[in-house]
Amino acid sequence: MTLDFAGQTVLFITAIVANFFSALSGGGVGLIQFPILIFLGLSFAMALATHKVASVFLGVGAILRHMKSSHLERRTSLIILASGIPGVILGASLILKAPEKEALMLLGLLTISLGVYSIFKPQLGVNYTPKNWSGRGLKTGMAGLFLVGFLNGSITSGSGLFLTLWLIHHFGLDYKRAIAYTLVLCGLAWNGTGAIVLGLAGDIAWDWLPALITGSIVGGYLGTHMAIRQGNKLIKRFFEATTILIGLKLLFL
Repeated sequence: MTLDFAGQTVLFITAIVANFFSALSGGGVGLIQFPILIFLGLSFAMALATHKVASVFLGVGAILRHMKSSHLERRTSLIILASGIPGVILGASLILKAPEKEALMLLGLLTISLGVYSIFKPQLGVNYTPKNWSGRGLKTGMAGLFLVGFLNGSITSGSGLFLTLWLIHHFGLDYKRAIAYTLVLCGLAWNGTGAIVLGLAGDIAWDWLPALITGSIVGGYLGTHMAIRQGNKLIKRFFEATTILIGLKLLFL
C-alpha cells in the first residue's frame, strides 16, 4: 500500500526517534517503529520484513559515527558474527510459523528481567573487565550468541538488548563497548541477514523504505554520538528503562 506525504513524514519522524533511543540504550528500535508500521496498515508479516530491512540502517548510522572513535576489535567482531548469524537464519525461518501471542508474552517476561537484573547489579557494565574469551568460557559465550541471534531473527523488539547484556555479563564488556558491537554487528550484519530471509519468505513495503531508511541513519548517528559522549552509568539507565518498557509492551499491548 502507498502512503501519502503525511504518512511518509510520520515514518521518517518515527524512525529518527526509535533509532535514536535504540542507539543510546543498545537496542529496542522495534518498541516504537514496528507497532507504527502495523498501525499504518501493514500486515504482521509485511511489517516484520519491512522493519528488519529498515533496522539495518541503524547499523549504518552507527558505523558512520564509530569511524571516528571505534572500540570494535576484529576477533571479537568475527566471534559475534560467526556465532550469531546461523541463529538469525534459523529464527527468521521459523518466526512466521510460530504462535505469536505465547512467544511475545514469554519474550516480554525475559526482556523485563534484563532491566531488573541490571538495576540490582549497580556495577554491571560500568567498567571494562574482559573475560571468557578462550576455552570453555568462549564456547559458552558462543552458544549464548547463537541463542541471541535466534531471538534477533525471530522477534521484532528488543533483541539487541539481549546481545548488549550478554556481552556485558558473560564477556565483561562495559556498556559503551557492548552497545558499539550491538549497533554495528547486530544492527547491520544480523538484521541484514534476517531481512534477506524474511524478504524471501514474505513481502516488503518497498515504497515505505526511503523514509524509514533515512530516519534510521539520522537517528542511529545521533544516538551513537550521544552514547559515545556519555558515561556508562547514564547509558545503563537508558538500557534499564528501555528493557522494562519493551517488556511491558510485549505483555500488555
